[in-house]
Amino acid sequence: MTIRVLLADDQALLRSAFRVLVDSEPGMEVVGEASDGAEAVRLARAHAPDVVLMDIRMPGTDGLAATREISADPALAQVRVVILTTFEVDDYVVQALRAGASGFLGKGSEPEELLTAIRVAAGGEALLSPAATKGLIARFLAQGGTGAAPDPARAERLATLTGREREVLVQVAGGHSNDEIAERLAVSPLTVKTHVNRAMAKLGARDRAQLVVIAYESGLVRPRMD
Repeated sequence: MTIRVLLADDQALLRSAFRVLVDSEPGMEVVGEASDGAEAVRLARAHAPDVVLMDIRMPGTDGLAATREISADPALAQVRVVILTTFEVDDYVVQALRAGASGFLGKGSEPEELLTAIRVAAGGEALLSPAATKGLIARFLAQGGTGAAPDPARAERLATLTGREREVLVQVAGGHSNDEIAERLAVSPLTVKTHVNRAMAKLGARDRAQLVVIAYESGLVRPRMD
């Protein structure tokens, strides 16, 4: 099955480089290029790509607004957005995760990292830049640059989870894979996947990245400030 990719960046040279890289990879193809957020949304609706590589800073409609619009469209529920940024961690990235992005990657990443990011996002997994520490991610997700308190509405929704689903959610928020969680909890990876899927359904999360956001915003997981 071919992974269909949409490129959204205001720099034509970068788009060209990304296109060459993606189109040269077996099982991937670029289905469109956008130079701003509004065009990215339009092309996403026209082509329904599996993954959108979205620059966060573009003229007019930026990547954040475009990500929010794509994520809010029921017809694009299967579209995954990966934010490309020159900054590994900043408030814009956190807002993008809250808006529905599946993760982010630095523009300085190696080609293989970019291709891996596309595969991971297409598979419904959460993607956080390899160069970003979990501590910083936790801090920004919990505070969003504003020092906001845990969201009571998010906390209330956690009450619908079973004890085991909450355990798994904590592990997901820690950045662990299904195999790692299975080993930690002494269960099978298939069992972990079932719990993750049930938690996503109960909490209305699009993917694992959204589960991470919910875990921190609800106060279930507290950030490490060291």
